[in-house]
Amino acid sequence: MAWDEWEQIKADVAANGPAGMQLNQAPSEGGTSGDLNSNRKTWVRVGEGVTGLKDGVGKALTKLADGQTGLGDTSGSVSAAAQKELYDSWKKYVSDVRGRCGTLGGLLQKVGHDLSKTDEEAAAELEKLKVTYKDTEPVGGQSKEK
Repeated sequence: MAWDEWEQIKADVAANGPAGMQLNQAPSEGGTSGDLNSNRKTWVRVGEGVTGLKDGVGKALTKLADGQTGLGDTSGSVSAAAQKELYDSWKKYVSDVRGRCGTLGGLLQKVGHDLSKTDEEAAAELEKLKVTYKDTEPVGGQSKEK
């Protein structure tokens, strides 16, 4: 910036009073950043809570496995084979939910610890979660649009 431009800016500020600060194009209201407010402890606490869900889901997974004890060979029974197939499906689904809780909780905690991710970076991380933990298709096929 040329010296004369700097002098002009200083003169404008002196004539018009202090200039309001503006963050990320948010409108300035009386020198504040409006509703912009972030609390590191809250982000970390929420991340810990989501990560903590892994424990409960893990216990459910254990109970699900315990319920299959003694099923044995399923080749001679259609209903036993169906039960085994259902168990395998739910085991994968619940394991994925557990993994998603850990990954999302870790992401939230990381955001809280450093608050250095841009909105775009955080959104990209969440999109990765959607791809990694894509939900299974509903049983019975796709619903029809009305």
